[in-house]
Amino acid sequence: MEMFSNLFGNLWSALTIVLFFGGSIFVHELGHFLAARWRGVKVSRFSIGFGPKIVSWTRNGVEYCLSWLPLGGYVALPQLADMAAIEGDSGEVEKLPPVSYSTRIIVFAAGAFFNVLFAFGLATVLWIIGQPTSEELATTQIGYVTKTINLADGTAVKSPALEADLRPGDTIRALDGTRVTDWSSLLQTLVTSAGVTEDGRRKTIFTIERDGRPMDISVYPRLAGEDGVRKVGIVPAYSLTVASVPENSPARVVGLLAGDRLKSVNGAPLFNPLTLIDALQVKEPREITLTVLRNGHEVDLKVPADRTKDASALFGATYRSGYALIHTNPVDQLATQATMTFRVLWSLVQPHSDIGISKLSGPVGIGKIYWDAAQAGIRAVLWIAILVNVNLAIFNLLPIPVLDGGHMLFATIGKIRGRALPVNLIATAQSIFIMLLFGMILYVSVFDVRRIMRDSRNDTQAKEAAAEAKKAAEPAKP
Repeated sequence: MEMFSNLFGNLWSALTIVLFFGGSIFVHELGHFLAARWRGVKVSRFSIGFGPKIVSWTRNGVEYCLSWLPLGGYVALPQLADMAAIEGDSGEVEKLPPVSYSTRIIVFAAGAFFNVLFAFGLATVLWIIGQPTSEELATTQIGYVTKTINLADGTAVKSPALEADLRPGDTIRALDGTRVTDWSSLLQTLVTSAGVTEDGRRKTIFTIERDGRPMDISVYPRLAGEDGVRKVGIVPAYSLTVASVPENSPARVVGLLAGDRLKSVNGAPLFNPLTLIDALQVKEPREITLTVLRNGHEVDLKVPADRTKDASALFGATYRSGYALIHTNPVDQLATQATMTFRVLWSLVQPHSDIGISKLSGPVGIGKIYWDAAQAGIRAVLWIAILVNVNLAIFNLLPIPVLDGGHMLFATIGKIRGRALPVNLIATAQSIFIMLLFGMILYVSVFDVRRIMRDSRNDTQAKEAAAEAKKAAEPAKP
């Protein structure tokens, strides 16, 4: 039964990539195609993918293709742009009538416009069915400050948050003046920040609220983790409520009951269960007072010094944290995704940013993201699809030769100067940038594969460690 379940899950994940990732490319090219037809522009080919054709057919003078290189797609428009080096020969351009500036702009912008429309439609669906969120993702309150963080080379150093005296219970309102509203926006703002001191140290101003008072604290992030991004060593705040207490478990001995909400340990507020785990794992165990909220009243439970060593399992009970479906309107969803995209693009050109091209995701990485999202459910898939379509729209409008924004730039320059730019100049620029673009995609894909292999290796090691721990916990058979 498990084999069939895994097979179905893999098929669903593969179908998700085809429907939503491939669908996003199709929608973009469909925008160009329909706009060109509306404005009377000749369309010679509509292709999903580049390179040699897998299958093709011709209808009403248009060749429709599915090609081998799944790096995007194109609509061949010989009246608007001579892209023979990329798209193949599309006919003799000089025999076609000229096209107005407004038509060029409309056709070139239509792809991005259709991506935004598609994203808006998906966001409307997500608005109706709700987007899942947890208490820890919905907050900007610090729940725990780690003592150390591991740098990119594996070296453990004192966490910047601890050095800066950030504390559990602090609520982060802004980073370097940029407002943050949840943990995801907080992390992304931190990772893409580019603040540095005069001596070259990374620096971020945390605007926090502590005991009702606002204050600014200078924190000096370090490049940490296997991806080497800015981190400071903080974990979000969230509460735990006991879901069930198994028979013969340490939780029953301690006195925990289903419905108890963990509130404090030894009088210190419990903003994150890691604080309790620290208290349970001290070298010299002593009695602990665990305060829980039970039926609206605080109850003190005594955890003896000679307790069972199962801190990681928190007494063997099962717990639940806050979870809800939020219904964010489509406009706000698109605005959030656009902000994320612009923030990443800006960090790429910031001289002091730590975000380079290698941190981006190409087709391979996006496919893996869709694959993982499919395992989490349709809501996660929709969220990723909205992000991808907003990214496609913004990226394609950048004023870079080969991209739609580059075509619009050439058309605008030609309009201003009163005559079109030389064909050879445009063709040379496009040839150079197509090589750069494909080179970048290949470069990013190498890092995508490395990340996928690393994550797969880590998952395997985690499963093996869990299996060994489970086996060690089983009583020996006589």
